[in-house]
Amino acid sequence: MNKRLLIANRSEIAIRIIRSAHKLGLTAIVLQSEKEPDALYLNYADEVILANDGSSDKPIFLDAEKIVQLALENQIDMIHPGYGFLSENPDFAQLCEDNGLNFIGPSPKLIREMGIKTIAKKMAIDAGLPLVPGSDGAVKDAKVALEFAKKIGYPVLLKASAGGGGRGMRIVEKPETMERNFKSAFDEATAAFGNGDLFIEKYLENPKHLEFQILGDKYGHVIQLGERECSLQRKHQKLLEEAPSASISPRIRKKMGKMAVKFAESIGYFSAGTIEYILDEDGTFYFMEMNTRIQVEHPVTEMVSGVDLVDWQIKIALGEKLTVKQSEVKTTGWAIECRVNTEDPQNRFSPQTGFIEKIRFPQNPNVRIETGVQNGSVVTPYFDSMIAKIIVHGNNRQDAINKTLEALQDFGLMGMKTTVPFCRAVLQHPEFVSARYTTRWVTQYFKPEMLENPDDELIGALAATIIYATEYLQIASDLPASRNESLNVWVLNKRINK
Repeated sequence: MNKRLLIANRSEIAIRIIRSAHKLGLTAIVLQSEKEPDALYLNYADEVILANDGSSDKPIFLDAEKIVQLALENQIDMIHPGYGFLSENPDFAQLCEDNGLNFIGPSPKLIREMGIKTIAKKMAIDAGLPLVPGSDGAVKDAKVALEFAKKIGYPVLLKASAGGGGRGMRIVEKPETMERNFKSAFDEATAAFGNGDLFIEKYLENPKHLEFQILGDKYGHVIQLGERECSLQRKHQKLLEEAPSASISPRIRKKMGKMAVKFAESIGYFSAGTIEYILDEDGTFYFMEMNTRIQVEHPVTEMVSGVDLVDWQIKIALGEKLTVKQSEVKTTGWAIECRVNTEDPQNRFSPQTGFIEKIRFPQNPNVRIETGVQNGSVVTPYFDSMIAKIIVHGNNRQDAINKTLEALQDFGLMGMKTTVPFCRAVLQHPEFVSARYTTRWVTQYFKPEMLENPDDELIGALAATIIYATEYLQIASDLPASRNESLNVWVLNKRINK
């Protein structure tokens, strides 16, 4: 038993989990969605299960009962949810447990408690973590929210009690907009999570977002692997991350890390998890929430700590004791992760879908690529727009910035626009270079004109000429030896068009 692992996810995280599964001697099995039948991750698995989800409104990765049914039919022992989809759904974890499947993550109870922000905050208070001033529980309507906002002062933030990823979240600047924002947040939270409960807290206008990576086993041992700075966001969605953070002193880092471990120990947490903090302009930090899954940005922590988080997720689920001691955790150098999303940053980050004609990734020992696409892949509207992550390690922060810029320069994609030019602009901006950037960098500083290149048309024409010349020479070499025919442009055009 515990040899057949089903990965209930797709794209780059599925490939990442397959890599760890093979390292640990497990059979890696994936689900093939009819909404993405030729996905790259299918090529890496030992077995592929057809999901037959073409007639469904939702992809297989959101259908808990169907996933468990397929797992039982295929003699699966373990299920890894990855991130997103059902990874923080306590009902899915419980369904796995009820059917004898080893869920790679914490217990359903812990997922449920950490997913309901009001409960998580109460447990954080009990563990001694500082919280942003706000309501103790859900506020029942806009009238109560108005009364509370008057006490703590504007602006305030409405947040979905069962939420995440920025959904069910609204900033209220003044009393006149409370009722509209409350209804909007309630409706969005209800649609996204099946729970419209909202709580209210003081809105910090220029904060930083830091998170501490923890690992805990089932025997009470918990360690933290340092922090990641995730302040570069748009609409609460992270776009670029780095580890460690240049925003805190060694004293504050030690204090935040100790509190993260204490909190995880107090709730009996096991598996990989993240304690998220918000850092105010005056250096005061507050507990925000806990994520009970592997994070998209986990590679930057792996790059600087040398600890394989996915390996440990699986080993902990199998009952192994954590052998890494806190005293052995050392941070070496600096790492930066750029998310490559198929979005047009010059057009309000509008999603791009279509055919990837050609894609080129940087090749460098300092660069780690996590991707779910290749030449010929199709980007569909059914899934998240992130197609890859470019993670770079440097000796220090400036070295990491320089190497990341070099790596991004070596990235190329024909077929649609990506966020790579945006990442280049961020890395060269004074607020980022000086580590003064906050979660409001995009709204305060980003302008589409920053990405304009006066030589765009010339570069495009040159690229087209190179591609045409390459095809010309290739076809010419395949033609008969007649010199006149091989140099006949009309013959070559005919061959190219075929």
